[in-house]
Amino acid sequence: MDENQRYERARKRVEEIKGFYTHLLVYVLVNIFLVLFNWFSSPGHWWFQWPLIGWGIGLAVHWLSIFGLGSFLGKEWEERKIKEIVEKDKGE
Repeated sequence: MDENQRYERARKRVEEIKGFYTHLLVYVLVNIFLVLFNWFSSPGHWWFQWPLIGWGIGLAVHWLSIFGLGSFLGKEWEERKIKEIVEKDKGE
């Protein structure tokens, strides 16, 4: 792998990490708004936890894709599988 390929890979990784942190920031800000909105509009009926939980699951999956399962199902794994399938197809 040459220097340009390494740089491009690093740039893509930084973009993925930046995307996760942007997602996290939006999650926190929107859910603060939802908690306050729920507090003032219908304090006897708490509903804010449902979008918080649902979106939180999505955020956790995003985190796993960036930081947790990267080596298992990440880009490197995809590239290895593609090469494996291409090689297998050549043999048939």
